[in-house]
Amino acid sequence: MSEQRPTLTTRQGHPVRDNQAMRSVGERGPATLENYQFIEKITHFDRERIPERVVHARGTGAHGYFEAYGKIGDEPASKYTRARVLNETGVQTPVFLRFSTVIGGKESPETARDPRGFAVKLKTVEGNWDLVGNNLKVFFIRDAIKFPDMIHAFKPDPVTNQQEPWRFYDFICSHPEALHMVTWVKSPWGIPANYREMEGSGVNTYKLVNDQGIAHLVKFHWQPKQGVRNLTSQQAAEIQAHDTSHATRDLYDAIERGDFPEWEFCVQIMSDGEHPELEFDPLDDTKRWPEDRFPLLPVGRMVLNKNPDNVFAETEQSAFGTGVLVDGIDFSDDKMLQGRTLSYSDTQRYRVGPNYLQLPINAPQEKAQAKTNQRDGQMTFYVDTGGEDKHINYEPSLLGGLGEAPQPEKDYHQHVEGHLGRYQTSRTADDYKQAGDRYRTFQDWERDDLVNNVGNDLKKCPEVIQLRMVWHLWHCDEDYGRRVAEVAGIDLEKAKALQPLPGKPAPGENRPGSTYTSGQPESGGGKKEPATTEEVASAK
Repeated sequence: MSEQRPTLTTRQGHPVRDNQAMRSVGERGPATLENYQFIEKITHFDRERIPERVVHARGTGAHGYFEAYGKIGDEPASKYTRARVLNETGVQTPVFLRFSTVIGGKESPETARDPRGFAVKLKTVEGNWDLVGNNLKVFFIRDAIKFPDMIHAFKPDPVTNQQEPWRFYDFICSHPEALHMVTWVKSPWGIPANYREMEGSGVNTYKLVNDQGIAHLVKFHWQPKQGVRNLTSQQAAEIQAHDTSHATRDLYDAIERGDFPEWEFCVQIMSDGEHPELEFDPLDDTKRWPEDRFPLLPVGRMVLNKNPDNVFAETEQSAFGTGVLVDGIDFSDDKMLQGRTLSYSDTQRYRVGPNYLQLPINAPQEKAQAKTNQRDGQMTFYVDTGGEDKHINYEPSLLGGLGEAPQPEKDYHQHVEGHLGRYQTSRTADDYKQAGDRYRTFQDWERDDLVNNVGNDLKKCPEVIQLRMVWHLWHCDEDYGRRVAEVAGIDLEKAKALQPLPGKPAPGENRPGSTYTSGQPESGGGKKEPATTEEVASAK
């Protein structure tokens, strides 16, 4: 079939030989900037809608503050990070938090089954820190090059303008790593009761760096002091029948009456490195770090205590980016994080304008006032503070202007070595295991709702998708697959007889080693030694 299909190309007409992974240095990254196919794909995707957000269009927000405990668990925060915002106690750092749904448009109901955006802008004395995540602690995909495909599959059909279950599951069928997120989002956890009783998570893996230049991998989490509450499909339908803005209303009313919602900020930490002893890659955002092995360590608290004065000026023009970090917090090689870091800020420059950071809702606080040589562009309404000489808008200059900040005494320098290529993920065994573990952890009423939701969805799908989804779910947990097949009226034995997906390991198995997406094992080995004088001479 694939030989008869038209060939996918870039907008330049170049044939796309690999649409599954970004080029990276070795299997675990980092990704490289010359990923032209990805850049063309993601930057066009960022511009698909005017003027609302392509994703996270429906949202509401509130102002508040963050206070650090000065500790990470029982240890000084300085052991892990030099970020002032996590070390200084008694300081209330201003925050703005935007909650949202993902797929629906600006006027879509807040009872939709969908992940919820949880984006926090902390205006620290060292500049802004944006922690952009969701309510659930995992995601559907682990390589950012697949993000436009995923959203297209989940958005309405371009012909019928309807969200179609077959499109959703057709995409999921080819991405077993998504089974974990599907198990979460199709359960009651896919419809939080409101924004106050909802968790938040950075989802991606970051790094904390201390003043000795030592890094640790970290996951960020927001745990609601109000507790967590979710809705079944029936409960959500009853609310939606008379209120499509119930979560916005709930948050606004709570803050107005002085019932300020609060979250505890927690982290999970592990040493920097590949961690071959784990069943999963800690950089894989489709996996959770087990909390019994990597406990949630309290770091601080966040309180929301003020509603926006104007929804458009603040909530809708608020702009977040995963690349907005402060010193002491750094990127990991998580390929979704690296792709999001390009995409988010690119989206904001398109949606709000190149000077979106001059808007009060997005500008850093007074103690961290922007001083740049960036000039002009659409809707410039002031010139960024520069040096004493207004003629000098470049650096360096012998005559004045802005200068670089002092370098830290000891900085973090990650060693990177590997072959440049597009890689498949080796550690795939947990693609099924974590989804099955989550199914077994759910309470009976949560499992019932999950099974009914997936089963009723699959009734609307072609048989080829029905069988493959039941095959996937049965390998996550036999009861899971059997019950979904019963609800959907699918022949379980026929589904079980399917072979593994072409080019992918059998469920519960890893690939034998680093493998390119072509299926070939990683070529070559080790570090190439510099050419000798004789070799250089002979090459001439």
